[in-house]
Amino acid sequence: MGRIHSLISTIWFVSVLYYHVSIVYGNAEGDALYAFKKQLRDPYNVLQSWDRTLVNPCTWDHITCDNQNTVTRVDLGTANLTGQLVPQLGQLVNLQYMELYNNNISGKIPQHLGNLTSLVSLDLYLNKLEGRIPKTLGKLQKLRFLRLNNNALTGTIPYSLTTITTLQVLDLSSNNLRGYVPNNGSFSLFTPMSFANNPKLIFPAVIPLAPAPAPAPTPLKT
Repeated sequence: MGRIHSLISTIWFVSVLYYHVSIVYGNAEGDALYAFKKQLRDPYNVLQSWDRTLVNPCTWDHITCDNQNTVTRVDLGTANLTGQLVPQLGQLVNLQYMELYNNNISGKIPQHLGNLTSLVSLDLYLNKLEGRIPKTLGKLQKLRFLRLNNNALTGTIPYSLTTITTLQVLDLSSNNLRGYVPNNGSFSLFTPMSFANNPKLIFPAVIPLAPAPAPAPTPLKT
């Protein structure tokens, strides 16, 4: 009987501990997202459900969570939002999809987004972002889609991005980038279209292969 009581107590303790850990973790993610909301102008109230008093943000509109109540998607494309990205977004360490395209988001891309090592898709295109592409994005080794086109980004393309071997889609076009376009690593897969409309970018020279020598004539048999 004592053993059963002990087992029940242990199960109860683990359940309570898991519940409290979930609350703390969920609130940390909720706080990060709420910090983002606080400095956004949202004329159509698409973020109206973002209530920081809830246990976690999993019931908020445009937010998707996994079965452990951690945030895996932020879907706010074409939401007419105006504002800036905040460093706290780097706390969403289980985030897989950050979809913030086609808004009026300005300012710089926080280097803290390099902490989102589960990220599969980073879509920030069609905004008003400026400044450099952070080198820390090279830490996103699961990234498959990186679209930063149609902003006002400046500086050179970080060579750290060429180490992302999972990268399938890259679009850095229509910015103000300069310097040489890397052609090593994963960047060897991409065509000039990925970098179009950046007048100060320099593409590496393509050295044409020398034509193969003509085969020697086969001697005639006598």
